[in-house]
Amino acid sequence: MTAASATATVETVFRIESARIIAGVTRIVRDVGIAEELAQDALVAALERWPESGVPDNPGAWLMATAKHRAVDLVRRKETYARKLAEVGRALTDVPPPGPADADDIDDDLLRLIFTACHPVLPAPARIALTLRLLGGLTTPEIARAFLVAEATVAQRIVRAKRTLAEARVPFEVPYGTERSARLSSVLEVIYLVFNEGYTATAGDDLVRPALCEDALRLVRVLANLIPDEPEVHGLAALLEFQASRIPARTGPDGEPVLLADQHRAKWNRMLIRRGVDALHRAGHGPYSLQAAIAAHHAVAFRYEETDWAAIAALYDRLLARTPSPVVELNRAVAVSMAEGPAAALELVDALAADPALKGYHLLPSVRGDLLERLGRAAEAREEFERAAALARNVRERDLLLEKAARTVQPPAPPR
Repeated sequence: MTAASATATVETVFRIESARIIAGVTRIVRDVGIAEELAQDALVAALERWPESGVPDNPGAWLMATAKHRAVDLVRRKETYARKLAEVGRALTDVPPPGPADADDIDDDLLRLIFTACHPVLPAPARIALTLRLLGGLTTPEIARAFLVAEATVAQRIVRAKRTLAEARVPFEVPYGTERSARLSSVLEVIYLVFNEGYTATAGDDLVRPALCEDALRLVRVLANLIPDEPEVHGLAALLEFQASRIPARTGPDGEPVLLADQHRAKWNRMLIRRGVDALHRAGHGPYSLQAAIAAHHAVAFRYEETDWAAIAALYDRLLARTPSPVVELNRAVAVSMAEGPAAALELVDALAADPALKGYHLLPSVRGDLLERLGRAAEAREEFERAAALARNVRERDLLLEKAARTVQPPAPPR
Protein backbone atom coordinates (compact mmCIF):
# COMPACT_ATOMS: atom_id res chain seq x y z
CA MET A 1 0.00 0.00 0.00
CA THR A 2 1.32 3.42 -0.93
CA ALA A 3 1.57 6.20 1.59
CA ALA A 4 -1.09 8.18 -0.28
CA SER A 5 -3.60 5.31 -0.27
CA ALA A 6 -2.91 4.57 3.40
CA THR A 7 -3.47 8.22 4.28
CA ALA A 8 -6.75 8.26 2.34
CA THR A 9 -7.86 5.08 4.15
CA VAL A 10 -7.00 6.54 7.55
CA GLU A 11 -8.96 9.72 6.85
CA THR A 12 -11.97 7.81 5.53
CA VAL A 13 -12.07 5.41 8.47
CA PHE A 14 -11.67 8.23 10.95
CA ARG A 15 -14.49 10.19 9.36
CA ILE A 16 -16.77 7.18 9.75
CA GLU A 17 -15.66 6.13 13.21
CA SER A 18 -14.75 9.45 14.88
CA ALA A 19 -18.08 9.91 16.66
CA ARG A 20 -17.94 6.47 18.26
CA ILE A 21 -14.28 6.94 19.19
CA ILE A 22 -14.94 10.30 20.83
CA ALA A 23 -17.97 8.83 22.61
CA GLY A 24 -16.00 5.84 23.91
CA VAL A 25 -13.13 8.01 25.13
CA THR A 26 -15.46 10.54 26.73
CA ARG A 27 -16.79 7.77 28.98
CA ILE A 28 -13.24 7.45 30.33
CA VAL A 29 -12.11 11.07 30.63
CA ARG A 30 -15.57 12.67 31.08
CA ASP A 31 -14.64 15.66 28.94
CA VAL A 32 -15.62 15.91 25.26
CA GLY A 33 -12.84 18.39 24.52
CA ILE A 34 -10.12 16.11 25.86
CA ALA A 35 -11.78 13.12 24.19
CA GLU A 36 -11.67 14.82 20.80
CA GLU A 37 -7.97 15.62 21.25
CA LEU A 38 -7.22 11.99 22.11
CA ALA A 39 -9.16 10.82 19.09
CA GLN A 40 -7.06 13.16 16.96
CA ASP A 41 -3.93 11.70 18.58
CA ALA A 42 -5.07 8.24 17.47
CA LEU A 43 -5.55 9.60 13.95
CA VAL A 44 -2.00 10.97 13.93
CA ALA A 45 -0.68 7.61 15.16
CA ALA A 46 -2.48 5.83 12.32
CA LEU A 47 -1.10 8.28 9.76
CA GLU A 48 2.39 7.53 11.06
CA ARG A 49 2.11 3.72 11.30
CA TRP A 50 -0.30 2.43 8.68
CA PRO A 51 1.77 3.45 5.62
CA GLU A 52 4.54 1.17 6.96
CA SER A 53 2.63 -1.61 8.74
CA GLY A 54 -0.44 -1.69 6.52
CA VAL A 55 -4.06 -1.08 7.38
CA PRO A 56 -5.19 -3.41 10.21
CA ASP A 57 -8.02 -5.89 9.66
CA ASN A 58 -10.37 -3.79 11.80
CA PRO A 59 -9.15 -0.20 11.42
CA GLY A 60 -11.99 1.28 13.46
CA ALA A 61 -11.21 -0.97 16.41
CA TRP A 62 -7.50 -0.07 16.12
CA LEU A 63 -8.30 3.64 16.33
CA MET A 64 -10.67 3.08 19.25
CA ALA A 65 -8.17 0.98 21.18
CA THR A 66 -5.36 3.49 20.57
CA ALA A 67 -7.48 6.42 21.71
CA LYS A 68 -8.70 4.55 24.80
CA HIS A 69 -5.18 3.53 25.82
CA ARG A 70 -4.05 7.14 25.53
CA ALA A 71 -7.04 8.12 27.64
CA VAL A 72 -5.97 5.65 30.32
CA ASP A 73 -2.42 7.03 30.25
CA LEU A 74 -3.80 10.52 30.71
CA VAL A 75 -6.00 9.47 33.61
CA ARG A 76 -3.11 7.71 35.31
CA ARG A 77 -1.01 10.87 35.06
CA LYS A 78 -3.62 12.87 36.89
CA GLU A 79 -3.63 12.21 40.61
CA THR A 80 -7.16 13.51 40.96
CA TYR A 81 -8.36 10.63 38.77
CA ALA A 82 -6.45 7.93 40.66
CA ARG A 83 -9.57 6.57 42.34
CA LYS A 84 -11.20 6.02 38.96
CA LEU A 85 -8.62 3.61 37.61
CA ALA A 86 -10.70 0.56 38.39
CA GLU A 87 -13.65 2.00 36.46
CA VAL A 88 -11.35 2.88 33.57
CA GLY A 89 -10.03 -0.66 33.45
CA ARG A 90 -13.56 -2.02 33.17
CA ALA A 91 -14.30 0.41 30.33
CA LEU A 92 -11.37 -0.95 28.33
CA THR A 93 -12.47 -4.55 28.54
CA ASP A 94 -15.42 -3.85 26.24
CA VAL A 95 -17.55 -6.04 28.50
CA PRO A 96 -21.11 -4.67 28.68
CA PRO A 97 -21.91 -3.26 32.11
CA PRO A 98 -24.63 -4.82 34.25
CA GLY A 99 -28.16 -4.06 33.15
CA PRO A 100 -29.44 -0.73 34.42
CA ALA A 101 -31.85 -0.63 37.31
CA ASP A 102 -34.18 1.61 35.34
CA ALA A 103 -35.30 0.60 31.85
CA ASP A 104 -34.89 4.20 30.70
CA ASP A 105 -31.18 4.25 31.66
CA ILE A 106 -29.79 3.44 28.20
CA ASP A 107 -26.11 2.58 28.34
CA ASP A 108 -24.74 3.66 24.97
CA ASP A 109 -21.76 5.94 24.56
CA LEU A 110 -22.87 7.37 21.22
CA LEU A 111 -26.28 8.27 22.62
CA ARG A 112 -24.58 9.88 25.61
CA LEU A 113 -22.44 11.95 23.27
CA ILE A 114 -25.52 13.13 21.35
CA PHE A 115 -27.23 14.29 24.53
CA THR A 116 -24.03 15.95 25.74
CA ALA A 117 -23.30 17.87 22.53
CA CYS A 118 -26.93 19.04 22.37
CA HIS A 119 -27.18 20.00 26.04
CA PRO A 120 -29.49 23.01 26.55
CA VAL A 121 -26.81 24.75 28.61
CA LEU A 122 -25.34 25.64 25.20
CA PRO A 123 -26.89 28.22 22.84
CA ALA A 124 -28.30 26.81 19.60
CA PRO A 125 -25.41 27.91 17.32
CA ALA A 126 -22.91 26.26 19.66
CA ARG A 127 -24.96 23.05 19.88
CA ILE A 128 -25.13 22.89 16.09
CA ALA A 129 -21.41 23.49 15.58
CA LEU A 130 -20.37 21.01 18.29
CA THR A 131 -22.76 18.34 17.02
CA LEU A 132 -21.50 18.64 13.46
CA ARG A 133 -17.91 18.51 14.71
CA LEU A 134 -18.22 15.59 17.13
CA LEU A 135 -21.01 13.55 15.54
CA GLY A 136 -20.94 14.65 11.92
CA GLY A 137 -17.17 14.48 11.61
CA LEU A 138 -17.05 17.88 9.88
CA THR A 139 -13.99 20.07 10.14
CA THR A 140 -14.19 23.67 11.28
CA PRO A 141 -13.76 25.00 7.70
CA GLU A 142 -16.52 22.67 6.46
CA ILE A 143 -18.95 23.90 9.12
CA ALA A 144 -18.02 27.52 8.36
CA ARG A 145 -18.67 27.01 4.65
CA ALA A 146 -21.98 25.28 5.31
CA PHE A 147 -23.32 28.15 7.40
CA LEU A 148 -21.49 30.97 5.62
CA VAL A 149 -19.73 32.24 8.72
CA ALA A 150 -16.07 32.88 9.42
CA GLU A 151 -13.92 29.92 10.43
CA ALA A 152 -12.80 31.86 13.49
CA THR A 153 -16.43 32.23 14.57
CA VAL A 154 -17.08 28.50 14.29
CA ALA A 155 -13.82 27.65 16.07
CA GLN A 156 -14.72 30.03 18.88
CA ARG A 157 -18.20 28.50 19.22
CA ILE A 158 -16.75 25.01 19.51
CA VAL A 159 -14.08 26.01 22.03
CA ARG A 160 -16.61 27.89 24.16
CA ALA A 161 -19.06 24.98 23.96
CA LYS A 162 -16.47 22.50 25.26
CA ARG A 163 -15.46 24.92 28.02
CA THR A 164 -19.08 25.50 29.03
CA LEU A 165 -19.79 21.77 29.24
CA ALA A 166 -16.69 21.26 31.40
CA GLU A 167 -17.40 24.22 33.69
CA ALA A 168 -21.05 23.23 34.06
CA ARG A 169 -19.94 19.67 34.88
CA VAL A 170 -22.46 18.30 32.43
CA PRO A 171 -22.55 14.54 33.10
CA PHE A 172 -21.81 12.16 30.26
CA GLU A 173 -25.07 10.29 30.50
CA VAL A 174 -28.43 9.66 28.91
CA PRO A 175 -31.14 11.43 30.90
CA TYR A 176 -34.22 9.47 31.85
CA GLY A 177 -37.68 10.11 33.22
CA THR A 178 -39.08 13.60 32.91
CA GLU A 179 -35.65 15.10 32.20
CA ARG A 180 -35.24 13.02 29.05
CA SER A 181 -38.23 14.64 27.36
CA ALA A 182 -36.84 18.13 27.92
CA ARG A 183 -33.34 17.13 26.83
CA LEU A 184 -34.59 15.16 23.83
CA SER A 185 -36.35 18.24 22.49
CA SER A 186 -32.97 20.01 22.41
CA VAL A 187 -31.42 17.12 20.46
CA LEU A 188 -34.26 17.05 17.94
CA GLU A 189 -34.10 20.82 17.53
CA VAL A 190 -30.41 20.68 16.59
CA ILE A 191 -30.99 17.98 13.98
CA TYR A 192 -34.00 19.88 12.60
CA LEU A 193 -32.05 23.14 12.34
CA VAL A 194 -29.14 21.43 10.58
CA PHE A 195 -31.50 19.86 8.04
CA ASN A 196 -33.41 23.09 7.41
CA GLU A 197 -30.22 25.00 6.74
CA GLY A 198 -29.34 22.42 4.13
CA TYR A 199 -32.86 22.25 2.67
CA THR A 200 -33.23 26.02 2.19
CA ALA A 201 -30.03 27.90 2.93
CA THR A 202 -30.57 31.09 4.91
CA ALA A 203 -28.07 33.01 2.79
CA GLY A 204 -25.57 32.56 0.00
CA ASP A 205 -25.64 31.55 -3.65
CA ASP A 206 -27.11 28.04 -3.32
CA LEU A 207 -30.69 27.20 -2.43
CA VAL A 208 -29.86 23.68 -1.21
CA ARG A 209 -26.81 22.26 0.59
CA PRO A 210 -27.41 18.50 0.34
CA ALA A 211 -24.46 17.57 2.56
CA LEU A 212 -26.09 19.18 5.60
CA CYS A 213 -29.35 17.37 4.86
CA GLU A 214 -27.43 14.09 4.66
CA ASP A 215 -25.72 14.78 8.02
CA ALA A 216 -29.06 15.51 9.68
CA LEU A 217 -30.66 12.41 8.14
CA ARG A 218 -27.81 10.22 9.35
CA LEU A 219 -28.06 11.64 12.88
CA VAL A 220 -31.83 11.15 13.15
CA ARG A 221 -31.55 7.59 11.83
CA VAL A 222 -28.88 6.82 14.44
CA LEU A 223 -31.08 8.34 17.12
CA ALA A 224 -34.12 6.34 15.99
CA ASN A 225 -32.10 3.12 16.24
CA LEU A 226 -30.69 4.00 19.65
CA ILE A 227 -34.02 5.01 21.25
CA PRO A 228 -36.68 3.23 19.18
CA ASP A 229 -39.42 3.80 21.76
CA GLU A 230 -39.49 7.60 21.38
CA PRO A 231 -42.35 8.41 18.95
CA GLU A 232 -41.24 11.98 18.27
CA VAL A 233 -37.81 10.79 17.13
CA HIS A 234 -39.60 8.74 14.47
CA GLY A 235 -41.75 11.78 13.70
CA LEU A 236 -38.67 13.86 12.96
CA ALA A 237 -37.14 10.98 10.99
CA ALA A 238 -40.29 10.73 8.86
CA LEU A 239 -40.35 14.48 8.26
CA LEU A 240 -36.71 14.59 7.14
CA GLU A 241 -37.08 11.51 4.92
CA PHE A 242 -40.10 13.06 3.16
CA GLN A 243 -38.42 16.45 2.77
CA ALA A 244 -35.15 14.93 1.55
CA SER A 245 -37.03 12.93 -1.07
CA ARG A 246 -37.86 16.19 -2.91
CA ILE A 247 -34.34 17.58 -3.05
CA PRO A 248 -33.49 16.29 -6.58
CA ALA A 249 -36.49 18.18 -7.97
CA ARG A 250 -36.16 21.42 -5.98
CA THR A 251 -33.59 23.03 -8.26
CA GLY A 252 -33.17 23.34 -12.02
CA PRO A 253 -30.09 22.72 -14.18
CA ASP A 254 -28.46 25.99 -13.11
CA GLY A 255 -29.41 25.71 -9.44
CA GLU A 256 -32.50 27.90 -9.76
CA PRO A 257 -35.41 27.10 -7.41
CA VAL A 258 -38.28 25.01 -8.75
CA LEU A 259 -41.54 25.63 -6.89
CA LEU A 260 -43.53 22.69 -5.50
CA ALA A 261 -46.27 23.08 -8.11
CA ASP A 262 -43.71 22.88 -10.92
CA GLN A 263 -41.54 20.04 -9.62
CA HIS A 264 -41.14 16.92 -11.75
CA ARG A 265 -42.35 14.39 -9.20
CA ALA A 266 -40.77 11.47 -10.98
CA LYS A 267 -37.50 12.88 -9.61
CA TRP A 268 -38.69 12.49 -6.05
CA ASN A 269 -36.78 9.72 -4.28
CA ARG A 270 -39.35 6.95 -3.75
CA MET A 271 -37.03 4.99 -1.44
CA LEU A 272 -36.86 7.95 0.96
CA ILE A 273 -40.64 8.32 0.76
CA ARG A 274 -41.05 4.66 1.74
CA ARG A 275 -38.66 5.20 4.65
CA GLY A 276 -40.72 8.23 5.65
CA VAL A 277 -43.95 6.23 5.58
CA ASP A 278 -42.38 3.49 7.72
CA ALA A 279 -41.14 6.05 10.25
CA LEU A 280 -44.50 7.82 10.30
CA HIS A 281 -46.18 4.56 11.32
CA ARG A 282 -44.00 4.62 14.46
CA ALA A 283 -44.46 8.33 15.13
CA GLY A 284 -46.75 9.97 17.67
CA HIS A 285 -48.76 13.17 17.73
CA GLY A 286 -46.06 15.72 18.54
CA PRO A 287 -45.04 18.73 16.44
CA TYR A 288 -42.53 16.86 14.27
CA SER A 289 -44.97 14.00 13.75
CA LEU A 290 -47.70 16.43 12.63
CA GLN A 291 -45.29 18.12 10.22
CA ALA A 292 -44.37 14.68 8.91
CA ALA A 293 -48.05 13.90 8.33
CA ILE A 294 -48.33 17.14 6.32
CA ALA A 295 -45.27 16.21 4.28
CA ALA A 296 -46.75 12.75 3.70
CA HIS A 297 -49.79 14.27 1.96
CA HIS A 298 -47.44 15.96 -0.50
CA ALA A 299 -45.38 12.80 -0.94
CA VAL A 300 -48.29 10.55 -1.85
CA ALA A 301 -49.81 13.00 -4.36
CA PHE A 302 -48.57 11.96 -7.80
CA ARG A 303 -49.67 15.33 -9.21
CA TYR A 304 -49.82 18.74 -7.55
CA GLU A 305 -53.53 18.94 -8.35
CA GLU A 306 -54.17 15.77 -6.34
CA THR A 307 -52.87 17.28 -3.08
CA ASP A 308 -55.39 17.07 -0.24
CA TRP A 309 -55.14 20.69 0.88
CA ALA A 310 -58.13 20.46 3.21
CA ALA A 311 -56.45 17.65 5.15
CA ILE A 312 -53.19 19.65 5.25
CA ALA A 313 -55.02 22.72 6.60
CA ALA A 314 -56.62 20.55 9.29
CA LEU A 315 -53.22 19.19 10.30
CA TYR A 316 -51.91 22.75 10.56
CA ASP A 317 -54.82 23.47 12.93
CA ARG A 318 -53.62 20.62 15.14
CA LEU A 319 -50.02 21.82 14.89
CA LEU A 320 -51.04 25.34 15.92
CA ALA A 321 -52.85 23.93 18.94
CA ARG A 322 -49.64 22.12 19.98
CA THR A 323 -47.08 24.79 19.09
CA PRO A 324 -48.56 28.24 18.37
CA SER A 325 -46.32 30.06 15.91
CA PRO A 326 -46.80 32.83 13.34
CA VAL A 327 -44.75 30.83 10.84
CA VAL A 328 -47.10 27.86 11.25
CA GLU A 329 -50.04 30.26 10.83
CA LEU A 330 -48.51 31.52 7.59
CA ASN A 331 -48.07 27.98 6.31
CA ARG A 332 -51.66 27.20 7.28
CA ALA A 333 -52.79 30.25 5.30
CA VAL A 334 -51.14 28.80 2.19
CA ALA A 335 -53.03 25.54 2.67
CA VAL A 336 -56.28 27.46 3.22
CA SER A 337 -55.67 29.40 0.00
CA MET A 338 -55.52 26.13 -1.92
CA ALA A 339 -58.50 24.56 -0.13
CA GLU A 340 -60.82 27.58 0.12
CA GLY A 341 -59.40 30.20 -2.23
CA PRO A 342 -57.00 33.17 -2.00
CA ALA A 343 -59.50 35.63 -0.52
CA ALA A 344 -59.97 33.59 2.67
CA ALA A 345 -56.22 33.18 3.03
CA LEU A 346 -55.47 36.88 2.45
CA GLU A 347 -57.45 37.78 5.57
CA LEU A 348 -55.31 35.37 7.57
CA VAL A 349 -52.06 36.74 6.13
CA ASP A 350 -53.07 40.36 6.68
CA ALA A 351 -53.76 39.54 10.33
CA LEU A 352 -50.14 38.38 10.64
CA ALA A 353 -48.64 41.55 9.17
CA ALA A 354 -48.29 43.27 12.56
CA ASP A 355 -46.67 40.28 14.28
CA PRO A 356 -43.16 41.38 15.35
CA ALA A 357 -41.87 37.81 14.95
CA LEU A 358 -42.42 38.08 11.19
CA LYS A 359 -40.81 41.47 10.78
CA GLY A 360 -38.10 41.00 8.17
CA TYR A 361 -39.39 37.51 7.26
CA HIS A 362 -39.34 37.50 3.47
CA LEU A 363 -41.90 34.71 3.08
CA LEU A 364 -44.70 36.88 4.52
CA PRO A 365 -44.71 39.39 1.62
CA SER A 366 -43.93 36.52 -0.77
CA VAL A 367 -47.08 34.62 0.25
CA ARG A 368 -49.11 37.83 0.21
CA GLY A 369 -47.84 38.58 -3.30
CA ASP A 370 -48.94 35.15 -4.51
CA LEU A 371 -52.42 35.65 -3.05
CA LEU A 372 -52.79 39.14 -4.53
CA GLU A 373 -51.65 37.88 -7.93
CA ARG A 374 -54.27 35.12 -7.85
CA LEU A 375 -56.89 37.74 -6.98
CA GLY A 376 -55.91 39.82 -10.02
CA ARG A 377 -54.36 42.65 -7.96
CA ALA A 378 -51.15 42.63 -9.97
CA ALA A 379 -49.75 46.03 -8.99
CA GLU A 380 -50.01 45.23 -5.29
CA ALA A 381 -48.58 41.76 -5.89
CA ARG A 382 -45.58 43.20 -7.67
CA GLU A 383 -44.84 45.50 -4.71
CA GLU A 384 -45.01 42.53 -2.32
CA PHE A 385 -42.66 40.43 -4.44
CA GLU A 386 -40.18 43.32 -4.60
CA ARG A 387 -40.41 43.79 -0.82
CA ALA A 388 -39.85 40.08 -0.29
CA ALA A 389 -36.82 40.14 -2.60
CA ALA A 390 -35.32 43.01 -0.61
CA LEU A 391 -35.64 40.95 2.59
CA ALA A 392 -34.36 37.64 1.18
CA ARG A 393 -30.76 36.79 2.05
CA ASN A 394 -30.47 33.79 -0.23
CA VAL A 395 -29.47 34.86 -3.74
CA ARG A 396 -31.53 32.14 -5.45
CA GLU A 397 -34.69 33.05 -3.55
CA ARG A 398 -34.10 36.75 -4.26
CA ASP A 399 -33.75 36.11 -7.98
CA LEU A 400 -36.96 34.05 -8.01
CA LEU A 401 -38.90 36.80 -6.26
CA LEU A 402 -37.58 39.47 -8.62
CA GLU A 403 -38.56 37.25 -11.54
CA LYS A 404 -42.07 36.96 -10.12
CA ALA A 405 -42.26 40.72 -9.73
CA ALA A 406 -41.11 41.27 -13.31
CA ARG A 407 -43.70 38.97 -14.81
CA THR A 408 -46.60 40.27 -12.69
CA VAL A 409 -48.47 42.48 -15.13
CA GLN A 410 -51.56 44.51 -14.39
CA PRO A 411 -54.42 43.33 -16.65
CA PRO A 412 -55.66 45.96 -19.10
CA ALA A 413 -58.65 48.02 -18.03
CA PRO A 414 -61.93 46.94 -19.60
CA PRO A 415 -63.10 49.13 -22.48
CA ARG A 416 -65.60 51.85 -21.62
